[in-house]
Amino acid sequence: MDEGKAIQETGSPVAPMTEETEAVVKMDTEEPLNQSSEMSITNGDAGSTIAEVEDSKMDDAGDEDDEFGFYRSEATFSYTVENVHKLTDSVTSPPTWVRGLPWKILVMPRPGHDRTGTTKNLGYFLQCNAINESTSWSCHGSAELRILPAKEGVEMLEKKIDHVFYCKENDWGFSTFLNWGDAMNPEKGYITADKKMTFEVHVFADAPHGLAWDSRKLTGHIGLKNQGATCYMNSLLQTLFFTNKLRKAVYQMPTENDDSLKSVSLALQRVFFELQYNDKPVGTKKLTKSFGWETLDSFMQHDVQELSRVLLDNVELKMKGTCVEGTIPKLLEGKFKSYVKCKNVDYVSSREESFFDIQLLVKGKKNVLESFRTYVKPDLLDGDNKFDAGDYGMQDAEKGIIFKSFPPVLHLLLLRFQYDPDTDMYGKINERYEFPEELYLDEFLEEPDAHDPAIYTLHAILVHSGDNHGGHYVAYLNPQGDSRWCKFDDDVVSRCSKKEAFMGSFGGIGEDSFVGRASTNAYMLVYIRKNKMKEVLCPVTDTDIPEQLMHRLTEERKLEAYRRKERSEAHFYMSVNIITEDIFCGHQGEDLFEFDRSYLTRHIKILKQATYSDLLKSISHSFGYPINQFRLWLFSQRPNSTWRPTLLDSPEAPGKPLIDISENENPWHVWLELAPPDAENNHLAPFDKQLDILLFLKMYNPFTETISYCGHLAVPIDGPSVADIEALLCSRGGLPVGTQLQLFEEISAAEVREFPDRTRQLGEVMDKLMDGNIIIFQPVAPSLPNAAQYFLDIYYRVDVLLCDKNDPLDSGFIISLNRNWTYLQFTEKVAERLDTDPMMLQFFRVQSARDMVGSVIRSSFEGQLKDLLQIQQGQTYKENRLYGNRKQTKRLYYQQLTMKVDEFETKRQFRCNYTVSSNKEEDIILYPNRNSYVSDLLDECRKKMTIPDAKTLRLLEVVGNKIQGIVQLDKPLEELASFGQATRSFRIEIIPEDQLQLNDDEALICTVHFHKEIYNTFGIPALIKVKTGESFRDIRDRIQKSMEIPDDTFEKYKVAVIYNGQVKYLSDDLNITINLKEFMPPQALFPNTGSKLCSKAWIGLDHVNKNSKRPTSRFGYVEKPIKIHN
Repeated sequence: MDEGKAIQETGSPVAPMTEETEAVVKMDTEEPLNQSSEMSITNGDAGSTIAEVEDSKMDDAGDEDDEFGFYRSEATFSYTVENVHKLTDSVTSPPTWVRGLPWKILVMPRPGHDRTGTTKNLGYFLQCNAINESTSWSCHGSAELRILPAKEGVEMLEKKIDHVFYCKENDWGFSTFLNWGDAMNPEKGYITADKKMTFEVHVFADAPHGLAWDSRKLTGHIGLKNQGATCYMNSLLQTLFFTNKLRKAVYQMPTENDDSLKSVSLALQRVFFELQYNDKPVGTKKLTKSFGWETLDSFMQHDVQELSRVLLDNVELKMKGTCVEGTIPKLLEGKFKSYVKCKNVDYVSSREESFFDIQLLVKGKKNVLESFRTYVKPDLLDGDNKFDAGDYGMQDAEKGIIFKSFPPVLHLLLLRFQYDPDTDMYGKINERYEFPEELYLDEFLEEPDAHDPAIYTLHAILVHSGDNHGGHYVAYLNPQGDSRWCKFDDDVVSRCSKKEAFMGSFGGIGEDSFVGRASTNAYMLVYIRKNKMKEVLCPVTDTDIPEQLMHRLTEERKLEAYRRKERSEAHFYMSVNIITEDIFCGHQGEDLFEFDRSYLTRHIKILKQATYSDLLKSISHSFGYPINQFRLWLFSQRPNSTWRPTLLDSPEAPGKPLIDISENENPWHVWLELAPPDAENNHLAPFDKQLDILLFLKMYNPFTETISYCGHLAVPIDGPSVADIEALLCSRGGLPVGTQLQLFEEISAAEVREFPDRTRQLGEVMDKLMDGNIIIFQPVAPSLPNAAQYFLDIYYRVDVLLCDKNDPLDSGFIISLNRNWTYLQFTEKVAERLDTDPMMLQFFRVQSARDMVGSVIRSSFEGQLKDLLQIQQGQTYKENRLYGNRKQTKRLYYQQLTMKVDEFETKRQFRCNYTVSSNKEEDIILYPNRNSYVSDLLDECRKKMTIPDAKTLRLLEVVGNKIQGIVQLDKPLEELASFGQATRSFRIEIIPEDQLQLNDDEALICTVHFHKEIYNTFGIPALIKVKTGESFRDIRDRIQKSMEIPDDTFEKYKVAVIYNGQVKYLSDDLNITINLKEFMPPQALFPNTGSKLCSKAWIGLDHVNKNSKRPTSRFGYVEKPIKIHN
């Protein structure tokens, strides 16, 4: 095994030391020096680098709190093992506490990896938090594992590790740190004469995640929760929060009338308020929702600079017209002057501009000062690039910028991510780049002020770890400007030393990088002007927060605490949906109401262990009715899947818990029967469950095809005949007395049965005499559909979503159709909705597996709509509900045609490109007959594009931006569509005059755009005529003319001939002549004698693809721009 590689031995025994172990352990811990941290890093000393000044002071930096005790970030500790030569099992040192976790040195003998198994090695590991049984914790640590020399003249043996420790990998190191023989050999100098060996570890650790880390207690600050990939936003929000003057201004924005869900200003106030007063990490979901972002936006990492600009622009806009208008420009706006100064005449052109941040180059620069000097270094305008100085003519000049003023808060954006045109992608620059704690900028000002020097103190460092595809952001902040640095890593905040904040942010590769911090470096710096420090970092107290805002946010916190408590206790409660009679009114379907919408009813939350009488009292209190004025009926599902009320009889369950009465149904649906307004004493009439039946009444109007709810009725079981209740029905329906009625029983939507004999009692004519039966009555209308037919139509009705096949963004429209309709019937209904001719529509099924457009539906389809929608007809009503759910919206696709569908179905759709000009193509769709040939396709194109008959057309096969062949006119179109390639297409073009007739010594060759590699082709290829004996210079000129390329552009192209994959550039000698017979073997020269196209060779134009759809950001995908929609 490679000893230079940190590994985790999954099978290694990591056991505590036993009584048989003869090794004696001694432990020493080296605490960091607890000295003053008055360390300053500036760029004022020209004789030394920033790093030299830093190294001389940072090693002694410390703080006088517990952060550098139990919760310190680093420690050096040693561990001495006596009688190490007798070691047979693993031994661990006593713990040393770093970041509140126990760290131990773990040493063990390890077998070698040779085949004999006779060799032995010394295993050396660092163990973290091994006794914790939690599976959610993690801690990133870097360490130097050392074996100290036992005699003079021997160098310390040291190896480095970097690892994220967690429950399954709580130790990390080397199983072959040192050969056992070398370790035990006194001559090697690592073991003493009395068989002692000393191990030392210097460990540096981040604050752990997944443990009870109290950021507020340890640092006085709290972090922000990560929604998925919002660490970039969290680091920026912390930076803005600790710009105290900005925070005070944000609090002062008037938001008392703002929507709590859509107001960005209120959401930002809420985040700042919670960061200031909460004790636990703060969530940002309300803030991102106020941006108008979807959930996906929170899992897509964006650019900090872009978010900063968009967010501050939004806040500045909200501040206009308020008492804090202009706060952001006063804090962040600086001025610079861009100028052009002629060298030989007295002429200067200048313009003053504002800036809110400065972008500094990192590549090839050592530090911030070098970048600033490059930023203001003027460019020379000479030669062909001279400056037009008006009356002075074209002049040599210098073009540059000089700063007029710097703002109180200076944002420096380090260009770590840059586009590389050679690779056509973004890359991250990990070079070491230094920045000082104090920055002197007077040399970059046009007019420095001796009384107000531009001296800036570093306030925040935003750090990115990873590459251009993504990574992680953290922020190092100096909140009070007193050099007491903190690290803000999402929800965890920890104290850190200056050494970590600076050295961990400079970046670097190899030895230049901080331990364990490869690809980790500063991305944004925030400096505060030294003489504005007190103003910018002014204290923010309760008096700075408007009373109404304080009250609103405090009440929100109380409400959220109540909701959290409610959620935590939800399992103790059940929900009772109280259904009142008014919900039955207006219902036009089966049953009494749409049961799927029962969530719209009123709810009562009650303990599961409450009694029935408790429920009655709760309803009485909520609705304001005495208990004797209402009665509860349980909505239950019948065997035919209809929902009807049955009486809830309490005496059967005295003291029985509601959850048992409801048979664990949650939510529980009950109907609240109220005493009618004209009831005697406002009391409900008594109802005998054994002798009475509850019926519901609905009237169907055949003239308007509507249903009206007409109340309920309690009748004796052996009560009236059908004829006896007709007068009551007329009264309930508002019909004249004596109106001739038709009466039905609604058993289900599929079964509405007319009463056969009205002289018989209700119990004799009904299917089953049960509570909740529904009687439907209607005035007799022989020529119109009756109630039974109306409900049968409802039963067969299905909602279909129609989407435009040719518009991927079309949300479609919903139309109600009958599933028994034929193709012609439902087509006419859809055509009526689209206001078009039914014969001008074509429909497509849905490919359910991929949720996309499926196969075409022929206009000759003889089945029913249910066959197209795959609605199965069950044997019972319950099966119909299961398999043919009328509530579920089905979907079909359609397209509107320019010809009748029966004629269209005889055509073949052929997609291709038509060459409008040498550098422009147009996508077209042609519709030749199914059994036609290429010649017929060209005739269709001629008609569609109105091409004169005098022009001759040809069809080209294009693969990978190269013309592979000229398709013969007598080739059937069916053969072209029988196979395909992802990059294969066809192109129709007008044949140039010089290519209509080719002599024996002439041929066509394809000219293709490419960049560097011959497989990296792009653009529109062209066919060029070549002739034996002509020079490549003539061919080159013909290519330029044919492809209409301007001279200044074509000069940048390199022309090459590619034959059998070999590239030969022709820039050296363009006078070489071409011999087609030598250029390609005769038998391969024209495999298609009709086309005379060289298929084995092509001419390439090598140049950069300026129209490349490269990523617009540093990420590997085309990044969606940040937008705040509210």
